Amino acid sequence: MDTAGAPVGIVGAGTMGVGVAQCFAAGGHPVVVVDPDPAARGSGPERLYSWTRATRLLRGQHASIVEQRVVWAADPAALSGVRLVVDCAPERVPVKEEIFRRLDRVCPADTVFASCTSAIPINHLGSVTGRPERVIGTHFMNPAPLKDTVEVATSPATADRTVQWILDILAGLGKKAVVVGDGPGFVSNRVLMLTVNEAAAVVEAGTADAATVDRVFQDCLGHATGPLRTADLIGLDTVVDTLAVLGQFTGDARFRPTPLLARLVAEGNVGRKAGQGFHSYPSNRSLVIPRPAGAGTHV
Repeated sequence: MDTAGAPVGIVGAGTMGVGVAQCFAAGGHPVVVVDPDPAARGSGPERLYSWTRATRLLRGQHASIVEQRVVWAADPAALSGVRLVVDCAPERVPVKEEIFRRLDRVCPADTVFASCTSAIPINHLGSVTGRPERVIGTHFMNPAPLKDTVEVATSPATADRTVQWILDILAGLGKKAVVVGDGPGFVSNRVLMLTVNEAAAVVEAGTADAATVDRVFQDCLGHATGPLRTADLIGLDTVVDTLAVLGQFTGDARFRPTPLLARLVAEGNVGRKAGQGFHSYPSNRSLVIPRPAGAGTHV
């Protein structure tokens, strides 16, 4: 299958969905972003506008062209003409199962389904479709436009031609791929989520505060940000959802969120996007660049 300019659908207009949409649009693909939530869909163009301008400063992308390639829709039927759908919906098993079932009904038989799932096995997602050989994991890192590597997860049912097509399309976006096998959390989140949970337990026990925990990882182990700042960037709500999925598919009690982590999420202190998580981000809300009225396309 040819990858150049292939129409791409994105399910989910959250932070990851908008970031992945930007990656594909910057790579020359027309993109349809589908989200049934009018608030997420309505704010999507503004968030894309903000990110494309930030990325233009950092990487030289032509912001207006990127935005023109993205349209926004409420109904998955808008994806009936795409060659690839990337699922960026919340990390909840029933939600993703229903998305994949519906995509299977509305998309052509040769459309590839990829998922940005943090932890759900690809074999499980493929099993609810009639095309498991065309289902694959594309675990973009956050923020997707600034992260050059994607963890690509393949199930035993994923066809070799699907893997190669995804590798080719990612290369066209300027992304490197690391291919891994299937399993709960794949490599990155099977290890990272347990690390975050244990780091939260260290803070809760009073062994060290969050800044000190992260400093140990940064200064002693060479980690760029430390596990708790990383968790804040991901979103602590997403971390808790991912831990729940890992617990469900592994049966391992170590993935039960610590009380501190659960409390932060219950209080709405879910990390950088909220201005508060394990760390404070007082200037976070000023990062959104106002967007001209009337810009953006909805279908």
